[in-house]
Amino acid sequence: MLHLIKLSVGPKDVATLRALQSRRIESDPPLRHLTRMMPKRVEELLDGGSIYWVVAGLLCVRQRLLDIQTMPGNDGTPHAALILDPELVPVEARRMKPFQGWRYLQGEAVPPDITAGAAASGIEALPEALRRELQLLCLI
Repeated sequence: MLHLIKLSVGPKDVATLRALQSRRIESDPPLRHLTRMMPKRVEELLDGGSIYWVVAGLLCVRQRLLDIQTMPGNDGTPHAALILDPELVPVEARRMKPFQGWRYLQGEAVPPDITAGAAASGIEALPEALRRELQLLCLI
């Protein structure tokens, strides 16, 4: 399975990303993210792929890709519109260095979702800032 990885520019945490996306979906559905370059492997990405977001230096959440369309950007040039499932799925965080654009992420390289077992242990109930600090320290 093939996925994308992308930096979330602006939001400093997943809660801010969630709020930003909630406002976008209410004002201009469907939820989409515009990026300049169109992926060449669209069929593979749409066969169950997700976009993995790097938020504040941590790859920590993903969203399922529903469709990829061509749309004009603010300057009128064609952009790839990544149509996203609104659900943000937390994954086991890992540090990521900054990069430009997006990258392909092979199925074997993706971090696992934080499972119901982790939520039952209370990790999901921790405040996000505390959970991020514990992840940075490699304690969870």
